Amino acid sequence: MKAFFIEAPGRFAFRDVARPQFGPQDILIQVNQVGFCGSDLKTFRGGNPLVQYPRIPGHEIAGTIAEIGSDVPDDYPVGQTATVLPYTACGLCAACRRQRHHACERNQTLGVQRDGAFTKFISVPYAKVLPVKLGPAERALIEPLSVGFHAAARGEVSPGETVMVLGCGMIGLGAIAGARQRGATVIATDLEERKLRVARLAGAHHTLRSDRGEFAARLRSYAPEGPDVVIEAVGLASTYRSAVQHVAYAGRVVFIGYTSGAVEFEAPLVVKKELDLRGSRNATGGDFHEVIRLLQSGMFPVVDTVTHFGRWEQAGDLLASWSEQPGLVTKIQIEI
Repeated sequence: MKAFFIEAPGRFAFRDVARPQFGPQDILIQVNQVGFCGSDLKTFRGGNPLVQYPRIPGHEIAGTIAEIGSDVPDDYPVGQTATVLPYTACGLCAACRRQRHHACERNQTLGVQRDGAFTKFISVPYAKVLPVKLGPAERALIEPLSVGFHAAARGEVSPGETVMVLGCGMIGLGAIAGARQRGATVIATDLEERKLRVARLAGAHHTLRSDRGEFAARLRSYAPEGPDVVIEAVGLASTYRSAVQHVAYAGRVVFIGYTSGAVEFEAPLVVKKELDLRGSRNATGGDFHEVIRLLQSGMFPVVDTVTHFGRWEQAGDLLASWSEQPGLVTKIQIEI
């Protein structure tokens, strides 16, 4: 069968690979549709330190159960549509011992530390398969939205609080929807008007252009004392600093975005405001189930979020176009 590889920074290729073997507790998933993640873009650009080349990308998966191992329970019937939790957990590290398996020190995410789903079939332990009756576009959005939902959970967002989300890419939209689901008033910020329009559809009550001079004044009109929670979903030093600067006293800051290096911010503010600074990594099974319920309700703007659908043979060209014009893309999905 064919697989799509990122061969090296700026290079891709379609190559033959063997159909995967699967064991007694594994499921063979036929891949229907896959989304390109921001981590795939970093891999293509040569900025992903977790990747070794060549790599098959892809962990935002819409699939169908094709075959099952002999020890797989009856809850996984052949022909059932599904998605996949793409992370591993060693069970031994400090995070796993605290039951935070999504933050495992030795995690290997599909398409990042190990080959992913840009191919016809993948073999997955049955415990990582979530049967779900949704269309392929929705199923391939579950994982990235769950990462945003997890950030809202890490921020302990509560009803009546004000939450500012920095960045309205795919993960930011998940954080917006997750904070809205928890009863917060949500302020979304970005540089792109198009992304801010989608943020409103995803649940933002207010939107702000972060490159405008009146940004701070307008933010204060929505949150006079600053937001209770700021979720950083960009991964730039400037947005890390902005989160600490604008959050309220005794507030909480959640960082999702990976930066390429060290970040300097006003350390006295952390002490003076007595801030909680929290990282957010991947997502839990519970986050996945919350997103599934949201998508099944029809209350998330799937059509507006997936900006580019492509055929299999277009995968590399669309990834290259995203690299050249990132502001025009929220989500690319490829039909396998």
